[in-house]
Amino acid sequence: MALLLQLRTVSGLRGKADRIAKAAFRGLSFYTRVLENCEDEARFDETFRWPVASNIDGNEILEIQVFNYSKVFTNRLIGTFRMVLQKVVEEGQVEVTDTLIDDNNSAIQTTISIEIRYQALDGTVGAWNDKEFLETPSVHSEGDGRYPLETDSLLSSHRQGSDISPGKSNQQSTERSFRRAGKGVFSAMKLGKTRPSKDDHRKQDEPAVLEAEDLDRKAMRQGGGLEPDTISLASVTAVTTNVSNKRSKPDIKMEPSAGRPMDYQVSITIIEARQLVGLNMDPVVCVEVGEEKKYTSMKESTNCPYYNEYFVFDFHVPPDVMFDKIIKLSVIHSKNLLRSGTLVGSFKMDVGTVYTQPEHQFYHKWAILSDPEDLTAGLKGYLKCDIAVVGKGDNIKTPHKANETDEDDIEGNLLLPDGVPPERQWARFYIKIYRAEGLPRMNTSIMANVKKALIGENKDLVDPYVQVVFAGQKGKTSIQKSSYEPLWNEQIVFTEMFPPLCKRIKIQIRDSDKVNDVAIGTHFIDLRKISNEGDKGFLPTFGPAWVNMYGSTRNYTLMDEHQELNEGLGEGVSFRARLLMSLAVEILDTSNPEINSSTEVQVEQATSVADNCTGKMEEFFLFGAFLEATMIDRKIGDKPINFEVTIGNYGNQIDGMTKPNLRRKKEGGDGDEEESELLQNSSEDEGDEDGELVSVSSSQPVKPLVTDRNYFHLPYFEKKPCIYIKSWWQDQRRRLYNANIMDKIADKLEEGLNDVQEMIKTEKPHPERRLRGVLEELSNGCLRFVTLADKDQHHSSRTRLDRERLKSCMRELENMGQQATTLRSQVKKNTMKDKLKLVQNFLQKLRFLADEPQHTIPDIFIWMMSNNKRIAYARVPSKDILYSIVDEEMGKDCAKVKTIFLKLPGKRGFGPAGWTVQAKMEMYLWLGLNKQRKDFLSGLPCGFEEKKTARGQNLPSFPPISLLYTKKQVFQLRAHMYQARSLFAADSSGLSDPFARVFFISQSQCTEVLNETLCPTWDQLLVFDNVELYGEAHEMRDDPPIIVIEIYDQDTVGKADFMGRTFAKPVVKMSDEHYCPPRFPPQLEYYQIYRGNSTAGDLLAAFELLQIGPGGKSDLPPISGPTDMDRGPILPVPLGIRPVLSKYRVEILFWGLRDLKRVNLAQVDRPRVDIECAGKGVQSALIQNYKKNPNFSTLVKWFEVDLPENELLHPPLNIRVVDCRAFGRYTLVGSHAVSSLRKFIYRPPDKKAQHWNMTGEIVVNMEPEVPIKKMETMVKLEANSDAVVKVDVSEEEKEKKKKKKKGGGGEEVEEEEPDESMLDWWSKYFASIETMKEQLRQQEAAAAEAEEKEEMEIAEGSKGQAKNKEKYKASKDDKKKKQQSVPELPEKKNKQKIDELKVFNKELETEFDNFEDWLHTFNLLRGKIGDNDDNATEEERIVGRFKGSMCVYKVPLPDDVTKEAGYDPNFGMFQGIPSNDPINVLVRVYIVRATDLHPADINGKADPYIAIKLGKTDIKDKENYISKQLNPVFGKSFDIEATFPMESMLTVAVYDWDLVGTDDLIGETKIDLENRYYSKHRATCGVSQTYSIHGYNTWRDPMKPSQILSKLCKEGKVDGPHFGPGGRVKVANRVFTGPTEIEDENGQKKQTDEHLALTVLRHWEDIPRAGCKLVPEHVETRPLLNPDKPGIEQGRLEMWVDMFPMDMPAPGPATDISPRKPKKYELRVIVWNTDEVILEDDDYFTGEKSSDIFVRGWLKGQQEDKQDTDVHYHSLTGEGNFNWRYIFPFDYLMAEEKIVISKKESMFSWDETEYKIPARLTLQVWDADHFSADDFLGAIELDLNRFPRGAKTSKQCSLEMVTNEAELPMVSIFKQKRVKGWWPFVARDENDELEVTGKVEAELHLLTAEEAEKSPAGLARNEPDPLEKPNRPDTSFIWFLNPLKSIKYLICTRYKWLIIKIVLALLLLIMIALFLYSMPGYMVKKLLGA
Repeated sequence: MALLLQLRTVSGLRGKADRIAKAAFRGLSFYTRVLENCEDEARFDETFRWPVASNIDGNEILEIQVFNYSKVFTNRLIGTFRMVLQKVVEEGQVEVTDTLIDDNNSAIQTTISIEIRYQALDGTVGAWNDKEFLETPSVHSEGDGRYPLETDSLLSSHRQGSDISPGKSNQQSTERSFRRAGKGVFSAMKLGKTRPSKDDHRKQDEPAVLEAEDLDRKAMRQGGGLEPDTISLASVTAVTTNVSNKRSKPDIKMEPSAGRPMDYQVSITIIEARQLVGLNMDPVVCVEVGEEKKYTSMKESTNCPYYNEYFVFDFHVPPDVMFDKIIKLSVIHSKNLLRSGTLVGSFKMDVGTVYTQPEHQFYHKWAILSDPEDLTAGLKGYLKCDIAVVGKGDNIKTPHKANETDEDDIEGNLLLPDGVPPERQWARFYIKIYRAEGLPRMNTSIMANVKKALIGENKDLVDPYVQVVFAGQKGKTSIQKSSYEPLWNEQIVFTEMFPPLCKRIKIQIRDSDKVNDVAIGTHFIDLRKISNEGDKGFLPTFGPAWVNMYGSTRNYTLMDEHQELNEGLGEGVSFRARLLMSLAVEILDTSNPEINSSTEVQVEQATSVADNCTGKMEEFFLFGAFLEATMIDRKIGDKPINFEVTIGNYGNQIDGMTKPNLRRKKEGGDGDEEESELLQNSSEDEGDEDGELVSVSSSQPVKPLVTDRNYFHLPYFEKKPCIYIKSWWQDQRRRLYNANIMDKIADKLEEGLNDVQEMIKTEKPHPERRLRGVLEELSNGCLRFVTLADKDQHHSSRTRLDRERLKSCMRELENMGQQATTLRSQVKKNTMKDKLKLVQNFLQKLRFLADEPQHTIPDIFIWMMSNNKRIAYARVPSKDILYSIVDEEMGKDCAKVKTIFLKLPGKRGFGPAGWTVQAKMEMYLWLGLNKQRKDFLSGLPCGFEEKKTARGQNLPSFPPISLLYTKKQVFQLRAHMYQARSLFAADSSGLSDPFARVFFISQSQCTEVLNETLCPTWDQLLVFDNVELYGEAHEMRDDPPIIVIEIYDQDTVGKADFMGRTFAKPVVKMSDEHYCPPRFPPQLEYYQIYRGNSTAGDLLAAFELLQIGPGGKSDLPPISGPTDMDRGPILPVPLGIRPVLSKYRVEILFWGLRDLKRVNLAQVDRPRVDIECAGKGVQSALIQNYKKNPNFSTLVKWFEVDLPENELLHPPLNIRVVDCRAFGRYTLVGSHAVSSLRKFIYRPPDKKAQHWNMTGEIVVNMEPEVPIKKMETMVKLEANSDAVVKVDVSEEEKEKKKKKKKGGGGEEVEEEEPDESMLDWWSKYFASIETMKEQLRQQEAAAAEAEEKEEMEIAEGSKGQAKNKEKYKASKDDKKKKQQSVPELPEKKNKQKIDELKVFNKELETEFDNFEDWLHTFNLLRGKIGDNDDNATEEERIVGRFKGSMCVYKVPLPDDVTKEAGYDPNFGMFQGIPSNDPINVLVRVYIVRATDLHPADINGKADPYIAIKLGKTDIKDKENYISKQLNPVFGKSFDIEATFPMESMLTVAVYDWDLVGTDDLIGETKIDLENRYYSKHRATCGVSQTYSIHGYNTWRDPMKPSQILSKLCKEGKVDGPHFGPGGRVKVANRVFTGPTEIEDENGQKKQTDEHLALTVLRHWEDIPRAGCKLVPEHVETRPLLNPDKPGIEQGRLEMWVDMFPMDMPAPGPATDISPRKPKKYELRVIVWNTDEVILEDDDYFTGEKSSDIFVRGWLKGQQEDKQDTDVHYHSLTGEGNFNWRYIFPFDYLMAEEKIVISKKESMFSWDETEYKIPARLTLQVWDADHFSADDFLGAIELDLNRFPRGAKTSKQCSLEMVTNEAELPMVSIFKQKRVKGWWPFVARDENDELEVTGKVEAELHLLTAEEAEKSPAGLARNEPDPLEKPNRPDTSFIWFLNPLKSIKYLICTRYKWLIIKIVLALLLLIMIALFLYSMPGYMVKKLLGA
């Protein structure tokens, strides 16, 4: 369906101008090209085509506007023509000539003449009258379904080329104005897309012209009238962009990445568990990843065990296998050597889910445990853990590990991905397996061969069954013996939590065999694709639908080398089978008692499905033509080669099928009897219009011809072989159509984004405009999808998933369209980057949506066979070549010529073997319904005759068996090979000897070999003469074949090594065009070179294809320039193409060489550095003795060189280091190529800005840096104060305090401020970590808020410009500001002000740009790059480092540099550089602690110690190893004397101590001290926050702040510092204010300038010109790496380094950071009484309930120190009296709130291990039994830092105190010291509900060890300070000894209420009786008045 408009002329125009017209229909506008200098008539003669999805309504309107076009201003409207389409709809075709109307709707003289035609749905077409310019009723317009839009800079409309009047042979006028700024090839390439498509059958001989003009106009409109550079052109996209409509994009990347094994590490920390269900259990956690299991230690008798144990699992498997592995955490109760224990609950998640989390990890999250055996039970507890999955090269940012004090909010931190509800329910997954077909013969077992030999039967040897794997469980169907078309009709039922945390279901058809079962094929179903979690979402559902399985080739062999492919690893190379299946999910109602609560996998029978449920059987027709087969690898040998094409099993010569058999007929038959009849007796006379079409699926074998030493080609010259296959499939094209529409939107978006990124990269102006254009295209595309998909007919075979997916895709795309429109209005220059990220998300979402989970037609395989062996293949998805009459729905390669590269199957395709092209094919493919096949040849290059088989000779639509091209054109190809950069190092020297080989059609040529370089400048023109191309001339122009360029490394012996490949399209000139701008001469462009999947450099080249006309070569532009005499017969790149050069000077700063490794076993002794750039260069001075001094004597040298004006074309600069040996020999040590000089180009500063800076004074207001509200009293640096001001707490806060006091029952004791002497370095450290976490939290909150705001804005479509600006400002503001505007945080524990340092959670150098502010480090490389990804680490190739810098500038040096005071011409641009003589330095290394070390011992722990190496100093701190710790606190400092430059690389390693054997390296980190030492950021000693001369924060630097400041001012030539009165200091023109007094240790105040100076230092970056940020006092966190496991972090180390030059005064002693010693405490717990304890025992005689109560308590762990009271026997009320004292001595770390215990892990342990456990007191109540085990009744755990205050009386004590902790006032024993009260004992009842099982009155008293010594107390009731004996009632005696008491007891407890009630009732009765008795007498008295 389409509406076609031919716009002929617009006449009666006034004046002379450029004209342009725009036609719009249904919101889609097309522009014509620009007609320049038209006078009264504009002849457009263009045709536009609107594919329409729904019928056109008679009252829709078509609008045409005509404009005067302006390049600079907006176009001016001349007039508009609007037409209602009623007549068109009725008649199908109308011609109109009418006048235009202007803005005021009045007619003007201008008239327009058009013709409109409407092609309705049925394909009926009106006839064109005047000139039949559509020869075939073609249906395709642009094959990519691109909807040209106004803002689309690259795609112009479907334009007719018919504007060429017969008289004009060619139209140069249109080309004049394009490419003023000299654009490169790929302008023309990309722009080629504007070609019209097939509707554009021009008169055959008219040459085509690329309307560069209108490209230009597009660009103009896009770029708002700036230069045409706004058309972006990108190297990556250069060839991938579709140039016209006859060819589709080739795929550049060769190697399939899937299937190759990689390194992965899964690290899991089990921290603790809470609320485990069960009584008095001993829990162990089992951690399972895939097949591997590890266990934690056992914790005894607790429901909330604390483990903090770390486990690491290493894997080396392909990603697919890795991400399907299941992580299972299960808590097991009472496991020991003999019994496996009972499962409490478990949690499952696949690795992929973790990997998709941000940072690939869950940190401190709570996993919900559930019991898979018991669906009705609720949750079984929570497990807190960290899980991280690291692949090679991922760096995980660990959130900073500090003491986790915040009360854990379990519900808010569940271990679930975003969007998964915390309440997960159980669900049943029903996977129904109906039947399979097309199975291959599996002659696998040896038995089968024996059987065949004996019985001679070779029947079906497949015994298939289906195995389904999901969430770690497997289910199997029954085995169908000997069947190729097995029928199962079974369903496999899984029971799993929903939504499941396992993403994929694996479905495998396997062949059962006595020896071993093998997989026939595997399919994965991704649950995310078959469900939608949104509020309008749907549960997973699938089918019934067929899934296609692919795997190894079908020729059966005993050993299948590609068996892995059948397991689903890697890309299948052949069709294996298809399986009919469906999936449904049902959420279980667990409250229903009937429910079967087992979670075992079940297999049941299922009802079979109707045959037609998967769609009506249709006959499909696949046609292919081989237009070219070149670059065939010569290893194959020269046996005849042919190609086989298969679709499913059709076309497969080995065990293919020809016709569907009967059963399959029935499916198609849908009650249509005669059709199936016809198909069954398909004989010749059945009247099929195409005669009987026998499929031809393979080409004729042809002997290959030699192209060059590596490749053959096949002689497919004028004769092109074809294949065609008929196949029968269910008609489910709609699914593929929808996917195609979305794919095309996505392709277009991707291309647009590539453009935008390229524009940003090459710094072209206005990328934001292009982005707006991209967004407009996107929103139009999305709306288009909605209209197209909406008409989806409701046919019976649509599954539920089809309907739901359609709904959700339409919703998503509609939404995306609206968001794109909104975003478009928000794209500004400054918001560009953020918006680009959002658009990238759109792209991912589109790709995700476009992937159709329910397969239909299998993919097409093209195999190259040599001598009947399968060699190489290509796989083409069927949707890509599927035909549709609606353009957007058509496959992107349908009816197009596609370049296909064949690759080796399976594992053979990995690595270098897979990178050589096996063959390059140009193929034309078409797949569609047989009945639609009338124009299946429409997309072929024109000019052929069809050759058919004998039987189809005179049938018009019978497919040809070959095509014979009658037209051929002769061309000359010129390849201008200028240079390449950043190539792959292929030789052991670390360099290569590269040459390029250019392939075009069947010719190839090489450039010369350039030795020893990675950046060759070939500067060579390769000329290919007499290139013959077949087809029409005009098509060649738009559609030249692609050129393949391969780069090789020449080796003296053996074959050249492959180094990479790229593709290009030439710019084409026909013989009747002039060789003139804008298209010629072509410009050089960068093309990205690929090696396998990775990029391997860029090629700078240009390609032109020139037609050799009738006059022969004499007409071609001459090849200019002499052949270089010295280079022999090599042609240089001609002048117009090579870049324009100017003179530059390159200054090199030579500093020194470092860490040079040996070369050929010899030490490097006298190295020299050679610098080369574009053929010129300079050598450094020779280092005479590298050992003694590796620095250069001459620092600065320079050379002059001609470089291109365009910075992007600058050649790389090569640095090489050679060692000068005896007898004038040189050996190369290593080399480095600086690929881009941009960052070294000197750009003079802006004059205006500087002057403005220098005038007047700027007072820098020192805003008080309030570190996040943690303290009440704050010392502020006030701008106006001259003393330390105590700031008063605001009124509001005081109020709060008061309230808090009242709320706390008036008992809250304010924390007394610790005095200075209490504080140490650790106080500072912990305070800083708090601050850092607080900042992180705020940043996250702010980011989340901003994101939310943004999403809101996008969603509302509001144009929140103002808001946006504010937001942008806010993000730029410093973090400091953030700190000040901190909202009131919930009040933290009020801490006093502690000076802080800065904790960096990464290396210091990343924060300060590697300290390369003036001294850069270049790694010298040597050796080959490894071929497989595993060992290709750059680290191993580094042989040393060159330190230096460079500066590039145009030759006359700008004056402002030379005129400056103190200018030294010797140093050129490098003024003020320190001397590089050796210098002695004291290096002080502080190691704070390590976190998350990789376990090194079998027990999952390590015994770490520190080793430090610097030069010759090697310190191993072995005796101080820390036993069995993965988070050791070292707290040590080491002093080392070193001499720079010889010793400048500091290595800090953590080793694992072993009793026997050598110690293992856990990980190490290297620090370059030299760069730090010389950096302007002053990294020698961090500047602290405040200046003090005593206490924990003593100033560490030997220089005082004022000295540092004056030194900095002198070095930076800054005026100052001038200290003034009143606490002011002036530096340059900035004035700082601050306090001026300091206290010494005796509290004496004295005047000082140091505070002021420090203030300036802390704001040094604000100083103009010289300022930069100084390194603050800090702790940095460095990742530890192990060379054996490259790229994977082995832990982190927190440390810092101070350096002090030895010629300065010596620094003070090192700061003491030794770990805090735990403080000794004693906790005394007195258990006074219990009450309401539940009664367990029954009395023998009376049957009454009683309990023998005792209370048990412990602090550290049940083994270590549990204590029991005596037993209170026979308590009948649950009351118990004890007066019993426990005493628990313990060591406590205040800062970390942990108890420290040291104990041996087992009897075999060598030494004690230190554990840190939370301080929790556990009290349990038990019932003592004489003979059986005691019964556990209840327990309570009190966290000594925060536990609920005890109730005053037993009555007030309730369950609330445990469950509702959040709202109760909490106390800490460390502050209160003494607490007394009642607490409840709790346990879980049968229903898992918590209930109170008793109450205890206890008193807790905490004393320090010293206090405890002074006032000792005895255990139990002993001396000293004895407790009195409890007064226990005597019921504990047996009742007959004391009957009265027992009776009293019985009466009191059992019948007390009853007796009271009876007594009350009696009293009442007596009252009433008395009343009645005395009433009459009383009344008589009253009456008688007595």
